[in-house]
Amino acid sequence: MTAAAPIDEDALVRTLAPLAEARTLPSAAYLSADVFEWEQEHFFEATWVCAGRSSDLAVPGRQFARRVGSDDVLFVRDRMGDLCAYFNTCRHRGHELLPCGEDPTTQAAIICPYHRWAYGLDGSFKGGPGMAAQPGFDRNDPEHSLRSVEVREWSGWIFVNLSGAGPDFEGFIGNLAELVAPYEPERLIAGAAHRYKIAANWKVITENYHECYHCSEIHPELCAVSPPYSGDDYEPEGAWTGGSMDLVEHAATMSLTGASLGVPLRGLGERELRQVHYAGLFPNLLISLHPDYVMTHRFEPAGPGATVVECTWLWPPEAFERPGFDPGYAAEFWDITNRQDWAACESVQRGIGGRGYRQAPFSQHESTVHAFMSMTARGYLTGTVLAGHRSVEV
Repeated sequence: MTAAAPIDEDALVRTLAPLAEARTLPSAAYLSADVFEWEQEHFFEATWVCAGRSSDLAVPGRQFARRVGSDDVLFVRDRMGDLCAYFNTCRHRGHELLPCGEDPTTQAAIICPYHRWAYGLDGSFKGGPGMAAQPGFDRNDPEHSLRSVEVREWSGWIFVNLSGAGPDFEGFIGNLAELVAPYEPERLIAGAAHRYKIAANWKVITENYHECYHCSEIHPELCAVSPPYSGDDYEPEGAWTGGSMDLVEHAATMSLTGASLGVPLRGLGERELRQVHYAGLFPNLLISLHPDYVMTHRFEPAGPGATVVECTWLWPPEAFERPGFDPGYAAEFWDITNRQDWAACESVQRGIGGRGYRQAPFSQHESTVHAFMSMTARGYLTGTVLAGHRSVEV
């Protein structure tokens, strides 16, 4: 396996320079099919990738399949309450066990729809029509059982490592755990979700998320409740980047009016109630921490110039008990903002594909974009995004 990505090394070194001298990633990072294939292998299969919410698999037998890198993975809650993951491939003739990307289903076993080979929730082979009586067939041979995939639950999200050789999970998360913990995302409930398909590379979307240099130009609704250049950037440990933004005096949260129809999250202090934190966990989860809800964007790259984004809004149980609660106050605000961003990202993707694109300098307001691009460039050169990442306190 070749460690380095098929991108000009000198171009990547320019991205790794200090902010004032650094340049953006070269166009191949967004356009090349070879680079995209490399990313699938090294970023989406050889590290930890978010596959969704563990609450979607709350009871034994609950299961769904999701695309991870270039493969499909079946996730299921077993009878002991543990989360399990298997390659979504029947051990008989290779048929998919579940359709990928569909809503969860609940079954007492995992059953292939092609020839009805059956597996326990622990992945063990249970039987296939006529196989028990077939001479020479040993139903106890572990070769007939499903191939497992390394999986972890963290703060209510499912993470999977397809290769089995990814980084230590705690080191991968790093001190993002300290930032997220007061928001208790593991106890929050999804109140709204939108799914978008965007004609842009997944990194273009992440880079847009990590700066508000563009906000005064395309986000009037956002600027009315949060000053574009407010807050602080982080220098985190682990495979994430991010920063905060403040709320204007009249705003209690990010909504069209600044008002909240929910309730403040119970673990927050006075400072957190006046800020929104934006964290991008490499490679495919953006976590936006608000005083009264948490919003996430989860990516599934569909090609060098296409990305499926699943946006979910989470609230505490108490919010759903409040009279007049309507998740639309947050979902509508961010759907407007999302669509403004998607239009910009698609324009950037088209522009990168033109002859006028070149590696460009960063604004001083794009330090977190630089941090993300540096992490990516480092990954291209070494095969791991954690190489040389600094350890600092949040």
